[in-house]
Amino acid sequence: MTTSQSPRPDVSSSGIVAEQHAAAQKKAAADSKKQLVGVYIKGMAMGAADIVPGVSGGTIALISGIYERLINAIGSIGPSLWQVFRQDGGIKGVVAMWRQVDATFLLCLLLGIVTSFATLAGIIKHLLDNQPLLIWSFFFGLVVATVLLLLSEIKRWNVARAVLFITGIITAVTISSLPLLTTAPSLPYLFFAGAIAICAMILPGVSGSFILLLLGAYNAVLDAVDTMNLSVIFTVMAGMATGLLLFTRALKWLLSHYYQGTLALLTGFIAGSLVKVWPWKVDTLGTLNSEAVYNVAPWHYPEGAHWLVTLSLMLLGAVLVSALSWWGHHSKRPKGTAD
Repeated sequence: MTTSQSPRPDVSSSGIVAEQHAAAQKKAAADSKKQLVGVYIKGMAMGAADIVPGVSGGTIALISGIYERLINAIGSIGPSLWQVFRQDGGIKGVVAMWRQVDATFLLCLLLGIVTSFATLAGIIKHLLDNQPLLIWSFFFGLVVATVLLLLSEIKRWNVARAVLFITGIITAVTISSLPLLTTAPSLPYLFFAGAIAICAMILPGVSGSFILLLLGAYNAVLDAVDTMNLSVIFTVMAGMATGLLLFTRALKWLLSHYYQGTLALLTGFIAGSLVKVWPWKVDTLGTLNSEAVYNVAPWHYPEGAHWLVTLSLMLLGAVLVSALSWWGHHSKRPKGTAD
């Protein structure tokens, strides 16, 4: 995988803004309607993944080839936009700001995510409640294939990158093992939960939905989406917007300067999330109910391993993620590389 070139340290801030402005104009001009439809579809895939606790929309963005563009676009939102606006002023300045933040790309992606949340939240909630083995098997295959694909993208393994990869695994496993909170969430608490969850959603392998689950806010948010409770929805969205703007600038810098090391860490996050998406789960009594969160061996699963169905769904998840990765590589325009 590749990443965009980082600004040169000897260039003045105004020069950096000018370079970013020119790059944004080229990027916006190069997007065809077909490419924007592709971004919308990838947004739908991200939204579907984010609904499931244990699966990250950032994982989908990474394998589909839009992760760096997403981080760069969000990371460009800041005080420098005022300088971009002042260069032209008026309507031209607004257009320049729109291009600077790659807003057409972000809008298409957001529409895809919102579409998934509006149309799939109820379906996925039903599957999680009634057919957990099936949906977890599908996503387990998806995550395994993702890890294998991303490992092949890491060049020149060294001790530092291996340590980062292992650190990512340990962090994700630790997060997945934390006890769930069961507090009744207030609106300020939901704002806070949304801010924390969106940071996780951006990180591949760290599930924003699972963070909401840990904080005791997942069911409240899912029910709000299902019933169109606008006060809860807008509160969570405001928290997400706040967390997103604060978090992505640091991640953008890491991807620009230490791409391979950051990719090793992110891949570790994804590998560690396999603990959370393991299909065969039971409750504390070894039975199946809505509290089934403890992993067991397939042959210890109360209803049997269901090898044919589970392995078929894992294979389907792996095939789909491989196709998404292939699509991402072929739809991505050539960029410079960073180590």
